[in-house]
Amino acid sequence: MQPACEPAGIRSDTALHLGDYMHLDRSAGWTADRFGAAVVACAALFSAVGCSADEGSGVRVAADAPDARASAAGKASDARPAPSGPEPAVLAHMRVNISDGQTVGVGMPISVTFSRPVPAAERKAVESRLRVQTSSGTTGAWSWVKGSNLQDGQRVDFRPSTTYWQSGTQVTLRLGSHGARQFTIGPSVVATVDAKTHMMTVRTGGRTQRIPVTTGAPGTDTWNGTMVVMDKQPKVYMDSRTVGLGNEYAGDYYWAVHLTTSGTYVHQNPRANTEAGHRNVTHGCVGLASNGTAQRFYDQVRVGDVVTVTGANKDTVAAGNGYGDWNLTWKQWLAHSEAGATKTA
Repeated sequence: MQPACEPAGIRSDTALHLGDYMHLDRSAGWTADRFGAAVVACAALFSAVGCSADEGSGVRVAADAPDARASAAGKASDARPAPSGPEPAVLAHMRVNISDGQTVGVGMPISVTFSRPVPAAERKAVESRLRVQTSSGTTGAWSWVKGSNLQDGQRVDFRPSTTYWQSGTQVTLRLGSHGARQFTIGPSVVATVDAKTHMMTVRTGGRTQRIPVTTGAPGTDTWNGTMVVMDKQPKVYMDSRTVGLGNEYAGDYYWAVHLTTSGTYVHQNPRANTEAGHRNVTHGCVGLASNGTAQRFYDQVRVGDVVTVTGANKDTVAAGNGYGDWNLTWKQWLAHSEAGATKTA
């Protein structure tokens, strides 16, 4: 059963966050009509699985729009030799989850989706054209991930090997002949939710905070495992009828930090005012009190920060349910990589 916080009918006081749709690249050939159609298509998915910031969203890469700044970003070349042979045509129709110039959290994988599945025979060539350069000597690899709303071969992610990105790292993603993206890894923010003790520990640099929480009640438990902040909105409308729970709830929930495609959030929950730190009473989300606790957490985190849940009576979240990439061991990650590990500086 999917977490019943799943926001099948979302409305927001801010623009709907759809990855790079928030940074619409007109040179990429997107028109207002196509953008509107994409939002409608995403909204149509709400009654089933919610809407993620990575599943088929983002800006198509324009073949004639290289990033002139990228030449100064890579401080060392990728250790992998230059690719040979023709460039796969599918690279002309890819979408990237990180915008040029963006600062993201230490857990954010680079996620590239394609308009059609990439055949197995072309995947190594695709990986070889997606070249990652960093200022910190990161070792990482691309791996093919089955996204919740995508077919096999439509999504490939890059993550470091055994630890998160190093704060302050400058990253350049070169997209074959289709330009580049340059972004920065921000300060480390890692939250750990213990469903058994009803507490969340937030580590930011050398500072540690402990925050009372309430997680999923028996039968609507919260996913275990490591999740990454996909997006956040100050207000999200949630309706329990869309996930088969009748009239359990319907209304606006505030300070909503989005963790999975299937609808897991950390958000303000009025029941947390009395139950946080004591009992698990939610429909799958992590609830925070309305005394300013929820807003402070919302203000603290950015896209790409890490939230790990332990002690819940539920499976570990899948790699493709949002950005669950860190739930795979490095050996498991490499098992779905065609080109293997590479050192990026």
